[in-house]
Amino acid sequence: MISSAQRPGDEPVDVSLRPQRLTEMVGQRPVIEKLEIALSAARKRGEPLEHILLDGPPGLGKTTLAQVIAREMTGKPPRITSGPTLAKPADLMALLTNLETGEVLFIDEIHRLPKIVEEFLYPAMEDFRVDFTIEGGLGGRVVNFALRRFTLIGATTRAGMLTAAMRDRFGHGYHLDFYSPAELATVLQRSAAKLKLKADEGTLETIAARSRGTPRVANRLLKRVRDFAQVRGDGILNIGLVNQALEIQQIDKLGLDELDRAFLTALMRVYGGGPAGIEALAATMGQERDTLEDMVEPFLLQIGFLIRTRQGRQATAQAFAHLGLEYPASRDPLSPQPTLF
Repeated sequence: MISSAQRPGDEPVDVSLRPQRLTEMVGQRPVIEKLEIALSAARKRGEPLEHILLDGPPGLGKTTLAQVIAREMTGKPPRITSGPTLAKPADLMALLTNLETGEVLFIDEIHRLPKIVEEFLYPAMEDFRVDFTIEGGLGGRVVNFALRRFTLIGATTRAGMLTAAMRDRFGHGYHLDFYSPAELATVLQRSAAKLKLKADEGTLETIAARSRGTPRVANRLLKRVRDFAQVRGDGILNIGLVNQALEIQQIDKLGLDELDRAFLTALMRVYGGGPAGIEALAATMGQERDTLEDMVEPFLLQIGFLIRTRQGRQATAQAFAHLGLEYPASRDPLSPQPTLF
């Protein structure tokens, strides 16, 4: 429920909740301010923006920001694709040759581009040309195609997996961080207005506090609370209904769900609080390593429940206290009391 990854049921409603302009964006103020300057400068020069790399945990608005940038520059949405779908240069060729001057191409999960596609993209990003092989074997020939100047926006949840050659070809790089509860409350106020939901004072703040600093999670929880209020109440959100709805979803006051608690419990009960390797934890839980690294660890690190050491993952004294388990007496507390952002 509170995975920050996009789920099939999210898209139809979430599209209507997304901001359309930079002035509608909530949070990420350092990023927005830098983008406003870059956009204004590009407009004054009459040039497309330099290529942009957006990185950060899932659900923080990288795709939304790419769409906003495209609308600010061209008045229309970007061409969208993703790294895993581009298996060979020909898959990218059709996109590149159809781009108009100044258009935006958005590649999600750009760190998952195959090496052959990544290398094919280099001259397109740098010189706005590509060398494409027509036919194969001895009769094949290489044709140089000139491209119109475009802006590539790449998004990644794992910036460390990008090659140095790829990173160097982006003129702008922006890191998106978790949102504060106050920022998420503002996001929820706008979403509630668009969904025509009525909410008592303090209810949206309660949802925001349990949303893991992630707008996608906040909007998903808002819809689940709306469902509960329509079935068990009069459709108006109040504190009691919100708490009941989130209790049914097994989301605690800090926003931890079953998977988070299972991760911490395995680390504490099986490995004595750690340190333990991520592969060992994944095998113990029957989960994929990527699932734990992308969906669980970022928030636990953010609130001070988990630390990474050279020996592996280790739970803090505050994590033990949150789950009501006794902290090992032989170990000193490793972090201060957690705060949400």
